[in-house]
Amino acid sequence: MFFGFVSFWLLVSFKRLAFMKILQVITSLYIGGAEKLIVDMVPLYREQGHQVDVLLFDGTETAFKKQLRAKGVTIYEFGRGGSVYNPLYIFKLIPFLRKYDIVHTHNTASQLFAAFGSVLCSVVLVTTEHNTSNRRRDWKWYKLLDKWMYRRYRSVICISDKTKENLIEYLGFELSSVPIIYNGINSDVYQRALVCSAMKDCEKTIITMVAGFRYQKDQDTLIKAFQYLPTDKYELWLVGDGERRSVLEDLVSRLGLQDTVRFWGIRSDVPEILKTSDIVVMSSHWEGFGLVAVEGMAAGKPVVATDIPGLAEVVRDAGILFPHEDTKALAETIMKLKEDSTYYQQISRQCMNRASEYDIQKTADQYLQLYQSLI
Repeated sequence: MFFGFVSFWLLVSFKRLAFMKILQVITSLYIGGAEKLIVDMVPLYREQGHQVDVLLFDGTETAFKKQLRAKGVTIYEFGRGGSVYNPLYIFKLIPFLRKYDIVHTHNTASQLFAAFGSVLCSVVLVTTEHNTSNRRRDWKWYKLLDKWMYRRYRSVICISDKTKENLIEYLGFELSSVPIIYNGINSDVYQRALVCSAMKDCEKTIITMVAGFRYQKDQDTLIKAFQYLPTDKYELWLVGDGERRSVLEDLVSRLGLQDTVRFWGIRSDVPEILKTSDIVVMSSHWEGFGLVAVEGMAAGKPVVATDIPGLAEVVRDAGILFPHEDTKALAETIMKLKEDSTYYQQISRQCMNRASEYDIQKTADQYLQLYQSLI
């Protein structure tokens, strides 16, 4: 009886020690790999008994935000629209930093402001580096600030080998904790998704790219590749939105592709869209990982991607890589997949096998183990 009570007490005590209060801080929940990671992993943390909340600098309503709220996640926000670099957010952050065991930031504004806030209070800061590069690394004056900022973090997680390599090379010194944790997905969601026959109103081959409309993603190269494809056989679907939408629409108009390119906006049915597509393309300038590539693979589609660090780690020896900004090579790759059904099936099978290596539960478990080691 006594030993049974002691065992029960130890079990309860362990669970109490294991329980964590975690805050995920990100600029917004529009569209992107970091945003998708939060949407997929926060519910998994909560299922294991942890309190996990989300703080947004820009709380604009989005499909991702609705998904989290539908699962009962508490979401705090500092505003809607406007600049996410409002310096007042530093002071708004401080009360939140004091309330949680772990504060995990994503993207530049939240990374920087949490670092500033940590000067004024005690907090365990963790961040994920989601890209192999970014524009601020070209600003020499910013490097000193970055060096200071990253030192404020107990752990800086990188999502690929190249992401870690580039970060350390940029900083010029080793950080105390730089683990590599690959992104993951729930493959079943994409494998079981249904084809949206209502969306596909023709017999054309559907080429799809899912990404925010910003410079990094370079939808331009994919649009320009359609100059070399017969418009009666191919259609381009662009899923996403962002600051460069008007630029991309102007490019489509200049090239006379208005009847060939469809802008779908931000969607909540991405698994179904990928399942309906024939080929998934990522023509990015840079990527830390390339989560959409894995999603496309899981949907059973051949993935064609730019041969760049990070993204190449995911796609090489499974999908097809093409030289950066090479529109003709991209068009030729698409045509070969269209015209050679045996080749198409081979690449599709390879992609399906690769997708199985990136499981969201494994990713979540690795993050939780890291959190526990820091508190």
